Amino acid sequence: MPPDDYPVATPYLYYENAAAAMDWLIEAFGFSERMRMTSDDGTVNHGELVLGEGVIMLGQPGPTYQSPAKRGGATAGVNVYVDDVDAHFEHAKAAGATIQMEPTDQEYGDRRYDAKDPEGHDWFFAQRLSY
Repeated sequence: MPPDDYPVATPYLYYENAAAAMDWLIEAFGFSERMRMTSDDGTVNHGELVLGEGVIMLGQPGPTYQSPAKRGGATAGVNVYVDDVDAHFEHAKAAGATIQMEPTDQEYGDRRYDAKDPEGHDWFFAQRLSY
C-alpha cells in the first residue's frame, strides 16, 4: 500500500524542462507544489504536484526519456476531476493552455474539456454531472 498521502496509482510525466512545466501546471491548471528535487545545475530530477487528493510526479530524467512533443505526438493522457470544470477551463485558457475540446457534456455523465500543456501532454478535466 502507498504512504497515506499518495494515491494507489500516480502518473509520472517526462518533460524536457521540468522546472518550467511545474511552474506552468501550477499557474494554468491550479496544482500546488509538494516537492522539487533539483541537481546542482537547477534541473528538476523529480517533482510532485497535488490537486485535491491527486498527485502528479514529473521529471527531466535524461536522454532516454522524451516528452510527447519530442516524440511527435501524445503518449498518454491524465484525467483530473475538478469542482467547476467551466471555471477551470476559463482559467486554463487564459493561462495559455492549448484547448483541444471546450467543455462538453459527455454521455457517461461528465462535463469535460481537453487541453495540451506546452510539451504536448494531454490533460482531460472533468466534473461529474450524473451517472
